[in-house]
Amino acid sequence: MPTLPLIENLIIAVGLAADAFSVSLAAGAQGFRPRRIFRLSWHFGFFQYLMPVIGWFGGELVARVVGGAGPWIVLVLLAGIGIKMIIDGVKDVPKVIPDLSKGMKMVFLSVATSIDALAVGFGFGLLNISIWRPAIVIGMVCAIMTIIGLYLGVRMYRRIGHRSLIIGGLILIGIGIKMVF
Repeated sequence: MPTLPLIENLIIAVGLAADAFSVSLAAGAQGFRPRRIFRLSWHFGFFQYLMPVIGWFGGELVARVVGGAGPWIVLVLLAGIGIKMIIDGVKDVPKVIPDLSKGMKMVFLSVATSIDALAVGFGFGLLNISIWRPAIVIGMVCAIMTIIGLYLGVRMYRRIGHRSLIIGGLILIGIGIKMVF
């Protein structure tokens, strides 16, 4: 089975990790704590690895089950989280900044930012391209870009304070809208 050239693999990986990077910017407003860094980079990277593999094995089946509603489901959930972040950012002093690195928010964001990787994996399956190295590279690049996004998000938060939550919320809503179109 042929494999994807490394440079093409890296280009695809960076493109797929863009959503995770954007979400990491928003999550950076919560601080740059080691556990948060690990949780987000591990989950985002793992899901970016896992989704192309799932797509490779059965992307068409998943697409049939979710159908055209998939992007709308992602939009509603991301918009809900984004609106909550905007509301917290508009308040003078947010009581609690929502932690995107815990619980179902983290799982949902991990899935939402890696849905496009499912389609890439399906395409690799159609082209009979081995999925294992591309999936590993995609996961590693995503984990690294998540860490970079968190770091930049922290810097943004330090400069403009809790109002950076507004930017983060708008980013999440924008990703949801992008999924629909």
